Amino acid sequence: MKRFRVVSLSIAVFVGMAGLAAFSPVAIAQSATDAKSSFSDAVSPTPGTISPRLELIYTRPTEKTKLRNYFFDGFGPYPIISAGIVGGIDQADKTPPEWGQGARAFGERVGSDFGIALATTTTRYALAEAFREDTLYYHCECRGIFPRLGHAAISTVTARRGEDGHRWLSFPALIAPYAGSMTAVYGWYPNRYSAKDGLRMGNYTLLEFVGMNIAREFIGGPHSLFGRMDHSAGTETDAIAQSQP
Repeated sequence: MKRFRVVSLSIAVFVGMAGLAAFSPVAIAQSATDAKSSFSDAVSPTPGTISPRLELIYTRPTEKTKLRNYFFDGFGPYPIISAGIVGGIDQADKTPPEWGQGARAFGERVGSDFGIALATTTTRYALAEAFREDTLYYHCECRGIFPRLGHAAISTVTARRGEDGHRWLSFPALIAPYAGSMTAVYGWYPNRYSAKDGLRMGNYTLLEFVGMNIAREFIGGPHSLFGRMDHSAGTETDAIAQSQP
């Protein structure tokens, strides 16, 4: 029952986030405008020019872009908000019970969840660099709520490889959530926690990253506050800069 409660609360929180973002009139209007503009630029470029907004052309991110996005993914709004939400779930579920209740215990749980997310992000970026994978998040080129939800979910465990940026099942993306949870189990959790608990917690961390990708997809448009900080905007800027003489 305890595990079921945690999973249910996590799903409810992140589905609610996606629903609020998806059905927001401003988000829908902006997404439609951006999609129409991108499509128009792609099929009807100005004579003698190549549109820099053609999103079907993949451009590998620079090292500067990857570093900037590591700090955004590790210390930006998404991991902070997620740590607060999951910390509240852990507080309600009294996990771990040794930490007790109250404001101090809540702070410990939020700090713990933030530390797990940071260890996960650091592992993912470090392994992606070693395997020459691009694990940055790219907004879906599709339309519709459910295709975009599917894109956000699959992007959690895939990466881009090669000069053409083809999708690939990513070992760094798969292993990173469990590296983060194992760091907590053997770093600051009570001694009774074991590798089995680390694997279970890794599943929850993977679910959290699905929720953050959903938030990126529906909230992080190029004209939103998150979009101006998000790495997809930075990648687009790199593409524009490289397309100009």
